[in-house]
Amino acid sequence: MTQPQFEFLTRLGDNTLVLGHRVSEWCGHAPVLEEDIALANTALDLIGQTQLWLGLAGEVEGKGRDADTLAFHRDVWDFRSLLLVEQPNGDFGQTMMRQFLFDAWHSNYLAQLMDSSDSRIAAIAEKSTKEVTYHLERSSDTVIGLGDGTEESHVRMQKALDRLWPFVGEMFVSDEVDAAMVAEGIAPDPASLRGEFDTLVNNVLTAATLTRPQDDFAHKGGKTGGRHTEHLGHMLTQMQWLQRAYPDASW
Repeated sequence: MTQPQFEFLTRLGDNTLVLGHRVSEWCGHAPVLEEDIALANTALDLIGQTQLWLGLAGEVEGKGRDADTLAFHRDVWDFRSLLLVEQPNGDFGQTMMRQFLFDAWHSNYLAQLMDSSDSRIAAIAEKSTKEVTYHLERSSDTVIGLGDGTEESHVRMQKALDRLWPFVGEMFVSDEVDAAMVAEGIAPDPASLRGEFDTLVNNVLTAATLTRPQDDFAHKGGKTGGRHTEHLGHMLTQMQWLQRAYPDASW
């Protein structure tokens, strides 16, 4: 059970790590001060969740690797993050659309994990869901405000939705790791969460006067590590540079 559970935990931790770093790239560059602070706080929440998920992953693995080692000393093909979260920020609208699509999945997934048979996972999910509830509220409101805003903001949000939608389906693809987690009562089958996700997303997109793409083609490979986009490798060269240049350095 150790290996599937390790894989499962690194997926959760890598999702929050990669998205947290992506969002942090806005620090000092957001369109207004309030958004700069909000994005920085979201990034901090996600990095905090990463510490918990990857810390537990290292404990389960039992090879002496802690959260920092897993974050900064794995190569791109060892990451298990969804393709959605590694997509570049683009403009502010694309960043918030990416955040919304992830939040809509993340909030429901964490709610299910609160009933996990593993008390450690349930505890992390309970702590994280308090933060993610706010993330979802904020990203939903922003998508609605921009989608139903000016002509330009509407066009940009529709463009962001069209670009990111092909990465949504991967969140609901089940594999042998998911099956092992379901069998142990640790986590839900990702495929079972699609209906609630669709309802939430459809409601928000309707309020935002945005058109959901009809094509449900899904890019895959991120959560298994089999195929990442070029964007993740470029991001890791920045995120991991200090730890790779000065191994085991301390303050």
